[in-house]
Amino acid sequence: MEKTMEHRVKTASGVVSVIVYGDREKPALITYPDLALNHMSCFQGLFFCPEAASLLLHNFCIYHISPPGHELGAAPICPNDSAPSADDLADQILEVLNFFGLGVVMCMGVTAGAYILTLFAMKHRERVLGLILVSPLCKAPSWSEWFYNKVILKLLYYYGMCGVVKEFLLQRYFSKEVRGNVEIPESDIAQACRRLLDERQSVNVMRFLDAIDRRPDISSGLKKLKCRTLIFIGDQSPFYSEAVHMAATLDRGYCALVEVQACGSMVTEEQPHAMLIPMEYFLMGYGLYRPCLFTESPRSPLSPSCIAPELLSPESMGLKLKPIKTRLSAA
Repeated sequence: MEKTMEHRVKTASGVVSVIVYGDREKPALITYPDLALNHMSCFQGLFFCPEAASLLLHNFCIYHISPPGHELGAAPICPNDSAPSADDLADQILEVLNFFGLGVVMCMGVTAGAYILTLFAMKHRERVLGLILVSPLCKAPSWSEWFYNKVILKLLYYYGMCGVVKEFLLQRYFSKEVRGNVEIPESDIAQACRRLLDERQSVNVMRFLDAIDRRPDISSGLKKLKCRTLIFIGDQSPFYSEAVHMAATLDRGYCALVEVQACGSMVTEEQPHAMLIPMEYFLMGYGLYRPCLFTESPRSPLSPSCIAPELLSPESMGLKLKPIKTRLSAA
């Protein structure tokens, strides 16, 4: 029976909220969101997509991990508590897995969350079955990202989750089309995200941002990462070049790159249907399928004819995924 339950897991670096959804007898899929987000604001679009939900819930029990203090209704974390590093957050993943008695897991993360899960996979390769990464980070912050992070940290400290901070974050998450402008109104997705950001405690967001701002470059260790990896990147994401760099650095026999046109960083919310077919073929390599797999969905903007042949090749069904570039046709 599928049910949703929140667990509060005590770790060496503080308490972590984990939302568990599905049949715990199934393999585990761990999710980790981007900065200032949780599963409601980062993965709801994907899991509300009927085809993706049937694919993932048919095969996995979902464990939505929130960064410390990012869960719904979270109280401000005590300023006297030591701020965790990116390493500490990755180690929390191991403690969560051990708490639930999980062995090898599939991981899905977005931007900062993708970095944390990749770091976890590098430190504990025996615990990770595969990685699904959306607009991932792997290098230390560039000068421009470092500057933006410092501005956001100052604004959060003095003004909390103010309008300017929310604008910075929406630019991080979404494409121009979704954010809107003078002529085009802001989309429902951006408006909903803006409302959810109001619920975040600024001190908690600062702690996560500080950890990500101090992250080390993990590029040199990516070659040793031998789990299969599927990377999605929106062509309007500010982290586009970093995702391409990561795909190029990973072992070419284990990684596939899917580029989504007219999309920002948060593909899970902005264009979740673009993830469906690549994920289907990625999971086939593990013997996992969606019910009625070969019934083409009219909802999906990708059809088999749009997928690069590399992803559909026999090699992609096993342990060898080649880097690919897939674009959605312009709407």
